[in-house]
Amino acid sequence: MESRRSSIVIVGVVALGWIAPAESPWASRPQEATASESSAEAGGLPAPATVQSAAIVDLEVGYRPEALGHSRVVRVWPVLPGERLTLPLEWREPRPERVSYRWVVVEGTEESGAVELVGVALAEKSAPRPLGADGVAVAPTEPGVYRLELSAGARSRRLDGLELIVQVPFHLKEDGYLNGYHIGRYPTEGRNRTDRYAPPAGFIEVTPENQSLRVSEHFRLREFLTKDQRSVWPKYVVVDPRLLDKLELVMQDLNAHGIRAERMAVMSGFRTPQYNRKGLSRGRASLSRHQYGDAADVWIDNDGDWYMDDLNGDGRRDTRDARVMRDAVDRVERRHPELVGGAGIYRDNGVHGPFIHIDARGYRARW
Repeated sequence: MESRRSSIVIVGVVALGWIAPAESPWASRPQEATASESSAEAGGLPAPATVQSAAIVDLEVGYRPEALGHSRVVRVWPVLPGERLTLPLEWREPRPERVSYRWVVVEGTEESGAVELVGVALAEKSAPRPLGADGVAVAPTEPGVYRLELSAGARSRRLDGLELIVQVPFHLKEDGYLNGYHIGRYPTEGRNRTDRYAPPAGFIEVTPENQSLRVSEHFRLREFLTKDQRSVWPKYVVVDPRLLDKLELVMQDLNAHGIRAERMAVMSGFRTPQYNRKGLSRGRASLSRHQYGDAADVWIDNDGDWYMDDLNGDGRRDTRDARVMRDAVDRVERRHPELVGGAGIYRDNGVHGPFIHIDARGYRARW
């Protein structure tokens, strides 16, 4: 099949479906409930710092803190090409009458997570466009990663902290492949479903240059890739920001309860349908949430030895430590019911240690 030019990852700021400043960036899904934020609901968690923007001149504008989820540390927002967006902006001065925006390309990421901005090759990406009075903008038409730049007269500001990822639309998949990468066929494909088990709207394109993109404070894009086709590039992945938010909240909750959680290992994130099907005889579900980008099999691994840490302090590393994580999941879901989902504990099997499955499927499930 003809190979398409590898998309540039775009860093930007877009939150589709924003209705009110206090609303979660992911509250636009009809199945989700909203949860109000308060210090009491936070359960004693430390208040995250407000997102800062790197000033080019002196335009006083940044992102609203809630644009980064309840955890305040989610760094990406996946959208579709040309999607109409309401930008989650917070003006720290009276907004100028005429404001323009443009998307600046991010070509790659360093291992440190810093983004390298490069010259904009296409006029469509470099030409400023008027920003709507209510913050309405349009996403770039080319899949990739962009960063938002705002300007008003001689003043401007390039915003960081939240990266816009424009996905490759699902309909470009042909015969189970997307640019040579084998995805397979979704169990519900072609059935006109609109619920949480409908195929995803699009896929994030992952290249050797952008695989280290930090999608939240503790996670990088490459950690959620399917564990096959190692020599095939570009790769494709689905990562739901609600999952990132939930994983970060679990870590914050553990730390707030005196349980050290500085690193969470991801054993399995996104699974393509063709990869998931290979494990159906070994207990995988045909409608596994891993295929939809809102599930991950994880454990706390502060020392980096790829094995669950002793979280309960009993001198062992077993499923009792996974239960400590499940307790944190329960507390997070009580505070943020819109992130409710599954939590299942698995024991070690000689190949891997104990772990916990965490997802944001929209209804409570435990096993």
